[in-house]
Amino acid sequence: MEKGIKIVDDYDERTHRLGRLTGILALGLIFMVPTLVCIKFNIFPPIKNVISGILTIWMLELPICIAEVLTYTPMLGTGASYLVFVTGNLTNLKIPCATMSMEIAGVKPSTKEGDIISTISVAASSIVTEGIIIIGLIAIVPLTPILSSPVLAPAFENILPALFGGLGAYWILKGWKLAVTPLLVTVIISLFIDVEPGALIPVCGLVSVLAARFMYKKGWI
Repeated sequence: MEKGIKIVDDYDERTHRLGRLTGILALGLIFMVPTLVCIKFNIFPPIKNVISGILTIWMLELPICIAEVLTYTPMLGTGASYLVFVTGNLTNLKIPCATMSMEIAGVKPSTKEGDIISTISVAASSIVTEGIIIIGLIAIVPLTPILSSPVLAPAFENILPALFGGLGAYWILKGWKLAVTPLLVTVIISLFIDVEPGALIPVCGLVSVLAARFMYKKGWI
């Protein structure tokens, strides 16, 4: 028993160490691209404009980022969380992939088994995504006349509604009682306030937790 606990502790420690390292490396690479461009062409924006732009983005994105970490980390576990926040495509790809994999494997989120299954599924999804991106970059030029065809234009305009509609329908039908409150709140806010969709993540996350707790205490779920 003690040996098993030690293996789990070692796994968590190594996961955190590698996750922090890859996160720092990814952040460095992100900043390296504009830095090298500025050095290469000797074009440097005024520091005042850089700071102003950073502060503007932070005010919009920081609450969303905090809400995503608090919302998704318990669902994904340690390893998968580091992967998704580096590779992206959380809500439209990685989160559904992880949750479906855990459901098929018969494990629960926030467990060691769920952590491992979630990490494997997100890693596989990331590899597949990168492969598709590489193929797309290679094929984008010869396929541009076809992709820009007026015949295909309606399909591209409805990619996101089709994607999130399909994902949403599955989870709403799976737990419709839990979905009612955040859906109503989202519709009401969208009708009366012109707000960015991303800004609704922390609001709906908090509303979902409070509504689920209330229903649980009432014995409705």
